Amino acid sequence: MAHRILVAEDEGLAAMAIEDELLAQGYEVVLAPDGQAAMEAAARQPPDLLLTDLRMPRLDGAGLIRALRAARPDLPVVVMTGYAPAGGQDAFRRDGEAPVSLFSKPLDMDAVLAELRRLLPG
Repeated sequence: MAHRILVAEDEGLAAMAIEDELLAQGYEVVLAPDGQAAMEAAARQPPDLLLTDLRMPRLDGAGLIRALRAARPDLPVVVMTGYAPAGGQDAFRRDGEAPVSLFSKPLDMDAVLAELRRLLPG
């Protein structure tokens, strides 16, 4: 069964390009245009991994990560942003939580895909 990746990205063209890459790699993809829509999508179909932007309307990426991890502390998260937070990926990490990987935009999709394979083996 294909791994389900929830992609929260408010830039439509970027979201479609990411979706195309992920589908080509055999992943199941659920797109959400903002954090609130991502929360609703996750409630309908729990993802195996969250791939999220940070700056989005309605609910930003940091709020989305906190909300999803409240229910699923083991959810792997890949953050993609043009505005990396102070502290980098450690800004999202608390003791005992699943990994958070941070990638700068524009994305190096080869590096992102390699990280997805690492986080979602098999």
